[in-house]
Amino acid sequence: MTIDQPTGTTLTRVPWPAVVVFTLLACALAWLVCLPLWLGDGLAEPISGLLLPAMMLTPALAALIVAFAMRVPKRGERLRSLGLWPMRPVRRVVWLMVLGWLAPPVLVALSILLAAGLGFVQLDFAFSGFAAELKKALPAGTPLPPVGVVVAAQVAMIPLGALFNSILALGEELGWRGWLLPALRPLGTWPSLLLSGAIWGFWHSPVVLLGYNFGRTDVTGVLFMMGGCIAWGILLGWLRVRSGSVWPAVLAHGALNAAGGLIVLVAVAQPDLALAGPLGVAAWIVIAAVILILLLAGQFRVQPELAPTPRVAGTPDAP
Repeated sequence: MTIDQPTGTTLTRVPWPAVVVFTLLACALAWLVCLPLWLGDGLAEPISGLLLPAMMLTPALAALIVAFAMRVPKRGERLRSLGLWPMRPVRRVVWLMVLGWLAPPVLVALSILLAAGLGFVQLDFAFSGFAAELKKALPAGTPLPPVGVVVAAQVAMIPLGALFNSILALGEELGWRGWLLPALRPLGTWPSLLLSGAIWGFWHSPVVLLGYNFGRTDVTGVLFMMGGCIAWGILLGWLRVRSGSVWPAVLAHGALNAAGGLIVLVAVAQPDLALAGPLGVAAWIVIAAVILILLLAGQFRVQPELAPTPRVAGTPDAP
């Protein structure tokens, strides 16, 4: 059995017209949602707190438009093709959902330790840097609890935060791992994982170019984002292809977002997030090690079917 073909798949070709339309729609809708930020004060716009979550819904909207307008996937196969239902085999899907929920914060923590070891960030487990930032954010004279209590509360809230973040993460995952990854599967496991991750990263351009994630407002920020999304996209894609369901990837995406601020708690000063952040170089190294372990364990070899053969746009539905 080869590593590039899932067991029992009926996928034979990539529906390239639908893939192109989906990609253009997702990116165009993201830019449209972020247009008020570009016309105003960027991320400092008060409405940014509403627009950034709204942007996360655009891949799902693009997937639904393509599914219904171009009939890829065709009627009667959409829930299964998007990985929404049924969740079978149930035991495997549930265990991978638990793994997706709990593993990303651990990987983020390991990437912070590696970043410190590589000299990308200086850690302070007395949390004085975080305490200083917290004091700046509150009105003068506001009494503060011990900073250690605040940090412990923040860390303890990550699993719950992952569940809440998963609600919005579904908007992205329905597009990237729900629709796009199965559509690209005829290319093989690795080309589909890499290409879908690169598109996911590029889609972030409207906010990355405003300084979001890395504080870089040029093409380097987009390239770092693409690198981070390719790395995490392989893991989220593995959850998708191993389970046949989109839900483990949804939980993992929510958990990643919930754990993204961990480095702020323990850094002496604001680090270069392109190196030390959850999407930065240190995280790439940690994820590469995890991917190698999964490869050696044969975890990419046996995969359930993700989707039926895509119907070419313009041909009628089967009766």
